[in-house]
Amino acid sequence: MAAPEEPGVATVVAARDGDQRALDDLVSGYLPLVYNIVGHALGGHPDTDDVVQETMLRAVHGLPGLRDPAGFRSWLVVIAMNQIRLRHREHLRVPITGPVPEDVADPGADFVDLTIMRLQLSGQRREVVTATRWLSEDERELLSLWWLEAAGRLTRTEVANALELTTQHTAVRVQRVKAQLDAARIVVRTLERTPRCPELAYIVAEWDGAPSPLWRKRIARHSRDCVRCERCGHDLASVEGLLARLPLVPLPAAFGFGLDQSALLGAQATQVGTAPVTAGKFGLFLQGATAKVLAAAAATVLVTGIVVAVLPSAEEPVARALPIATTSTTPTTVPPTTTPTSASSSVPVTTTTAPKPAPPPAIPATASVKKGVSTWNFDGVGKALTDVRAGWYYNWAAQTDGITTPPNVEFVPMIWGTKFTDDATLARAKANGKVLLGFNEPDFPDQANMTPEQALDLWPKLQATGLRLGSPAVAHSGDKAGGWLDRFMSGAAQRGLRVDFIAVHWYGSDFSEAAVGHLKNYLAAVHARYGKPIWLTEYALIDFSGGQARFPNQEQLAAFARGSSAMMEGLPYVERYAWFALPAEKPGTGLYAPGGTPNQAGEAYRAAG
Repeated sequence: MAAPEEPGVATVVAARDGDQRALDDLVSGYLPLVYNIVGHALGGHPDTDDVVQETMLRAVHGLPGLRDPAGFRSWLVVIAMNQIRLRHREHLRVPITGPVPEDVADPGADFVDLTIMRLQLSGQRREVVTATRWLSEDERELLSLWWLEAAGRLTRTEVANALELTTQHTAVRVQRVKAQLDAARIVVRTLERTPRCPELAYIVAEWDGAPSPLWRKRIARHSRDCVRCERCGHDLASVEGLLARLPLVPLPAAFGFGLDQSALLGAQATQVGTAPVTAGKFGLFLQGATAKVLAAAAATVLVTGIVVAVLPSAEEPVARALPIATTSTTPTTVPPTTTPTSASSSVPVTTTTAPKPAPPPAIPATASVKKGVSTWNFDGVGKALTDVRAGWYYNWAAQTDGITTPPNVEFVPMIWGTKFTDDATLARAKANGKVLLGFNEPDFPDQANMTPEQALDLWPKLQATGLRLGSPAVAHSGDKAGGWLDRFMSGAAQRGLRVDFIAVHWYGSDFSEAAVGHLKNYLAAVHARYGKPIWLTEYALIDFSGGQARFPNQEQLAAFARGSSAMMEGLPYVERYAWFALPAEKPGTGLYAPGGTPNQAGEAYRAAG
């Protein structure tokens, strides 16, 4: 894609001499460049539009003193970098002693997401942009300039001038940040692998989920040393090649430059250096910028799913800039009873390993063919699977991934999402089980993230295995008319597709004795809508209403485990149910500590059913 032509020297001279039309053209021509520099450097922080505005104000008011009009772009970039550094210094000077401010960056609605959405990035280009979250502030500052150099928007000399370095020193700094960016790309791939490596799960047990240089180093080191994760570093394409020819991220519509030019130029031109600029496009920019337009535009972004192709195709299409709509969109709010990322993506997290106490007495008998567990491979998993007296288990995958299945316990494979519908994965699923679970939480952006139509298009491949087939397991609202599951089941009936039973998830936020009744009502409503057997493939008590997961204590979990199991054993339409999850490697709802020893909730679930 050819880059739009920036205003030339003649426009700079005319604007410096007080031509309002030339000033408008100069500002609108260079504003996208400044917006991209600041956006990448600040990671889309809500201060971005303020820094962009201040940069353009300083450039306009300093324009009469510009001696070399040919150097306008370089001069403007220096101003932008100075404002970025000033913002960083002011941010560091003000300690945060009270509640967290409301304008902190939103990791789900930042410049990374805006870039991916507006440029329609995929494959390794998407990975590169996502990896920038893992860089430090200094690294992002340099990357914001070198990115535009790689895309042909800036020269190396302009980058060096903005950094106040020699070109030789700049070259060294660029090589360092490229190495850090490649390490971050490997981190992105490693974390997005499904199911997650158990050793990695142990390493990130204490991680709060916020990307940082420290965790980048730890995870990248694991990826280099781990046989399972080492392949995530294969096939990394050159960053320069990925960034070449990328267009600038388009401005939010609220900056106001998409309006008819004739309507904006009614005011008499004024001398730039002697009067404030209130007319023309620049005046409209000042009005729009004060409205925190970047934050408003970011509200249209839906958080991207965690599944990214680890080995993208050799050829990727050149990105296109999406047109930006002028209307705002209210973001969809996910109900609080959705599944946590670690739960439904087979992404375990752990804390510290405890000393291994004496094992409890083995109980080889199976209490109930209905009762099951979801699990990943952890220390003592085989022992725990035997001890918990479950009739079945699954691990969100088509094969056991190293878990030794005890006698009289059934493994049930799953086709997690779109990228697992290849013939080889389906063949493994067929070889490893008699029943097949469909897509995992396709209604949730951080999980399979599919429309009902996409799932229906792929469903014949799952049906062709000949296995008994469960519906996609929705995170919530399985009983609602017009919901994801309702649309899928209606489409399946219209297409003549087979669905043998309904799979759903449920997480209760009420930790009292009433929780059992809440679950029973939900299951009854789902059964009444579809009239098919039900598998509750994930369930527990977790309260998401406060923004962060809140867990019950062991007494509450144990009481719910006993009551819920007894309730479902008595419901004829509930064929199977599975607690989330078997491992108790961190505070949460797990049942068995490393080594295979049950906690209080584990003892209750073992005795139930």
